[in-house]
Amino acid sequence: MSGFLAGLCIAILPCLAVGFWLGRRTARPQSLGDLGTPVEHATFQTLHTASLAAPPLRAGLTEETARRSAGRLRTLLGTDALCLTDREQLLAWDGVGAHHRTEIMARLSGPLDTGRGEAFPLTCDAPDCPLRWAVLTPLTVDDRVHGALVVCAPRESAVLVRAAGEVARWVSVQLELADLDDSRTRLIEAEIKALRAQISPHFIFNSLAVIASFVRTDPERARELLLEFADFTRYSFRRHGDFTTLADELHAIDHYLALVRARFGDRLSVTLQIAPEVLPVALPFLCLQPLVENAVKHGLEGKADKCHIQITAQDAGAEALVVIEDDGAGMDPALLRRILAGEVSPSGGIGLSNVDDRLRQVYGDDHGLVIETAPGAGMKISARLPKYQPGVHSAARLTPG
Repeated sequence: MSGFLAGLCIAILPCLAVGFWLGRRTARPQSLGDLGTPVEHATFQTLHTASLAAPPLRAGLTEETARRSAGRLRTLLGTDALCLTDREQLLAWDGVGAHHRTEIMARLSGPLDTGRGEAFPLTCDAPDCPLRWAVLTPLTVDDRVHGALVVCAPRESAVLVRAAGEVARWVSVQLELADLDDSRTRLIEAEIKALRAQISPHFIFNSLAVIASFVRTDPERARELLLEFADFTRYSFRRHGDFTTLADELHAIDHYLALVRARFGDRLSVTLQIAPEVLPVALPFLCLQPLVENAVKHGLEGKADKCHIQITAQDAGAEALVVIEDDGAGMDPALLRRILAGEVSPSGGIGLSNVDDRLRQVYGDDHGLVIETAPGAGMKISARLPKYQPGVHSAARLTPG
């Protein structure tokens, strides 16, 4: 989180500097309205322009994002022309003098290799071309040069050199945030794949064994269980969206429990207490089912007596409080801590560390799993899910087939 705050500070300070420069250059008192002094008006306009340029850059440096942001960046600097490049090609040109593309690309290799910007005169035979000077500033993320921002003007200007450098730093921050977003997405996808690989062999083997046991004795029951199996696996292996709704996750849990009940019979009883108002809450995909599977494993497997699992989802103001509790074998708290820290194999607690990590990544460290357990005392797992979190939106609800 501190990295993001530092990035935002770096992003805003250059805008303020450029705003004061533009205020002295372009502000007109007669058009200020209620915005205050010319400098205050120019600063507001600069910050507004920067806020419009930021969203495309948060998607990375491509031809499309460069095209969408180049005009805003040129307005930000008040120059006659501006272009954005990656390491290989010119991505977008905004303003006059596009015939200078070849000359600018020929000067690109040096600054990209050294990471240092340079200002240089432009050669031009066109009498009506106003461009006579260019400032080339590399765009750097994590000490890697991704491309360059180039501004062109009629004359050499030390102020323009400094302003271009500040705006290039701001663009670099946006690209760094794009890299962080991309890394976060890849990490979540990798963990979902790992969770699927972890659960699927255990679940598929036992489910197919149960279905096979009913094929001769009760074909209709086998058919029903096969449909439950198909619905659950369709949900588990879906490819769209990192998030789902509490309603959809509970629906998948119902399919899972139908297969578990077929395997263990009346040894398993389940109680659900779900507040209807929390059903639309979005949460990370495959987040609760592993907790229920963990309750089944510790409640039933390896013991002969019955087990009761209680699943509750309550409205807790700005959050939904989900609790999954079993009266099974429980676990040594020291072993549980090692599992959550990734120090031992999660075979003793299917998916617990994965779910805990993903909740913390999405909602923050204070929203990890809260687990109460002891040997012979069962296990109680609580998860607090904010009803609203920026970037957390469920995919369209799946229609059972």
